[in-house]
Amino acid sequence: MKWFNRLIVWILPIFPKPFIWIFSKRYIAGKTLDEAIQTAKSLNEEGCLVTMDVLGEDISDLKEATAAKEECLRMIAALHEFGIKGSASIKLTQLGLQIDPEACYQNVKEILTFAKQSNCFVRIDMEDHTTTDATLELYRRLRKDFNNLGTVIQAYLFRSQDDVKELIKDKIANLRVCKGIYIEPKSIAFKRKNQIRDNYKDIIHLMLDSGSFVGIATHDKVLVGRSLSLIDGYKISRDKYEFQMLLGVTEKLRRKLVQDGHAMRIYVPYGEQWYAYSMRRLAENPGVAGHIVKNLFVRS
Repeated sequence: MKWFNRLIVWILPIFPKPFIWIFSKRYIAGKTLDEAIQTAKSLNEEGCLVTMDVLGEDISDLKEATAAKEECLRMIAALHEFGIKGSASIKLTQLGLQIDPEACYQNVKEILTFAKQSNCFVRIDMEDHTTTDATLELYRRLRKDFNNLGTVIQAYLFRSQDDVKELIKDKIANLRVCKGIYIEPKSIAFKRKNQIRDNYKDIIHLMLDSGSFVGIATHDKVLVGRSLSLIDGYKISRDKYEFQMLLGVTEKLRRKLVQDGHAMRIYVPYGEQWYAYSMRRLAENPGVAGHIVKNLFVRS
C-alpha cells in the first residue's frame, strides 16, 4: 500500500488545482474567511466547538508575517461578530519565527491582546522539531502576561514527556496532545505505532493527573478508548478536557463522542494557501494520500 500512496503523491502535481481541490475540500473549510465561518456555524449547530486556522507557514519576509497577523485578527473578529463557539490556532513560522523571533513575539502579543478583548482563546501550533525549543520559549514568555493561551505537544517525540512535566511544574500546561505529522529523524522520535500510542497515553495520564486542561487530539479509536478509561478512572470533570479532531475525518466517531456528552473541537483550516498546504502535508506523510482517496468514497 505504501507504493500506492507514494504514487498518488508523485502524480498529483501534474493535475490542475481544481482537481487537487477535490482531494482537499473535505479537509479545508474554504479559501475565504466567509466560507470558513459558514463551516464553523454548521459545526456549532452539530454541537462541536471549533478552532480556526489561517493556512500558511514558512514565510520568506516580514511583510508576509504582518499580512498573516492581520488575517488572524480578522479571523478572531469574525469569531466574535458571528458568535462562533471557537478559538484560534496560529503558527509561529507564519508570523516570523524563523526570520525575526522578536518580531514574531510582537505579532503574537498583538493577536493575544486583541483575542483577550474578544474573549477568545489562542493555541500555538507545534511544527517540526527544528522549532520546538523556540516555540516553547515563546510560549513561556507570553504566558507571563496572557492566560488565554495554550500550545501543542507531539507524542512521537522522545522529549515530550519531559516538556509536559516542566510545563505542569510551571503551572502553564494547557496543551493539545497529538501524535505528530512531520517526518522526524529516528534519533528523536518514536516510529512504531505502539510506541507512539503508549507515549500518548502516558502524556494524557500526566495531564489528567495534574488537573491541567488537555485537548485530546486524535482519530485513533484505540487512543480514544484509552483516554476515556483514564477520564473515567480519575473521575475527571468534563470541563478539564476536550476531544479534538480534524475537519472531515472520522466523523462517525466524532458524532458518537458528542452524543455521549464529551466536548469536541474541530480544527478548521482555511485560506488561499490551501494548495501549498495540501501538497506539503501529502509529501510529509504519503499515508494521508491513501486515506484521502478512500474517504472520497467512504465516510468513516
